[in-house]
Amino acid sequence: MSLSFDSARMFNPYLRPEHEEWRTQLRKWLEKEVVPFLDDWEEAGKIPDDLWRKAAEIGVMQMGYPEVYGGISEGIDQWHINICNEEFTRAGSAGGLISNLLIHGIGLPPVINYGSDAIKEMVAPKVLAGEKRISLGITEPSGGSDVANLTTTAVRDGDHYIVNGSKTFISGVMNADWVSTAVRTGGEGGRGVSMLLIPTDLPGVARTPLDRKQGWWCADTGTIYFDNVRVPVENLLGEEGKGFWVIMTNFNPERLSLAVTMEAAARACLEDAVVWAQQRKTFGKRLADHQVIRHKIATMKQKLNATQAYLQYLTQAYIDGRCDPGDLAMAKVQASETMEYCAREASQILGGASYLRGNRVERFYREVRVNAIGGGSEEIMRDLAARQYQL
Repeated sequence: MSLSFDSARMFNPYLRPEHEEWRTQLRKWLEKEVVPFLDDWEEAGKIPDDLWRKAAEIGVMQMGYPEVYGGISEGIDQWHINICNEEFTRAGSAGGLISNLLIHGIGLPPVINYGSDAIKEMVAPKVLAGEKRISLGITEPSGGSDVANLTTTAVRDGDHYIVNGSKTFISGVMNADWVSTAVRTGGEGGRGVSMLLIPTDLPGVARTPLDRKQGWWCADTGTIYFDNVRVPVENLLGEEGKGFWVIMTNFNPERLSLAVTMEAAARACLEDAVVWAQQRKTFGKRLADHQVIRHKIATMKQKLNATQAYLQYLTQAYIDGRCDPGDLAMAKVQASETMEYCAREASQILGGASYLRGNRVERFYREVRVNAIGGGSEEIMRDLAARQYQL
């Protein structure tokens, strides 16, 4: 067995023929619409506007959302979403492309699950068709992981909330039409947090880009400011003071997707390292014939096996509604450590070639940190797990 991206994926007993058909269809689309252009998008720091429409044409935008709003839900499960994350990563972007093109994956669920019927009908169909965009605003300049102590305020004034504050490191915000935003409507702690859907064309909303990043260059990332922004009360998502629960239920699928992306990036690094080791010669023999290189590759595969088995179990547990948040938090740590190890070892094997832009190993190495921190850092994940385990 040659170690490629596909052959290094362990057998998954939960996958059905329709899952593999989706993988084949999506890979063909990515090979045509993304792979030839991704390096240019990275250098330009953006992706073309027509990619949202193209993604909607093959069902990427709508996958897993209610059909009443234009989604595709019948027969769709978390495995379809995992495959989507895997294949986008194989195309060469460990989250940067998805964090822009598919940012509605974390911005839209609060609307679908907690918004009024009128809000859902206004927002969801246009987002799923690739005509409008929505982001999620949680992180603030004063802190990210300590969600219960966020400082952006929303004070009730008749039929409106007056919003003041800012959010930063927000994916997709520079071109978003709406931001599902965590605000403080009450006292201290989580019980004072609510969620508001804030249109970005309201007076008092301003945005600035964060475009000098270590990784995810093609991702639209920025800071959004609210200066006495009047938001209609009907834009409340869920009940006032119950926003912390909305946020927490949104984190689990996000962390699972991040873990799947990191495992796929690690597997792509393995593939590129193997190809190079089999072709490159030093001291009269292939790199693959040097024991030290063979051991690097074997250890990469060992870590990938463990991570894949972990994710297989947790994905099915998530589908069955029995996924432990602590176990999921540790899976994200497992995946980030595996990605970091495989990116480093692949870089060592490729040598100078891995230092030049335009290859996956170089890009994935840069993208390790944003994946390890985004959605909850390794330290926060370990502490969350410890609390879940009632230590």
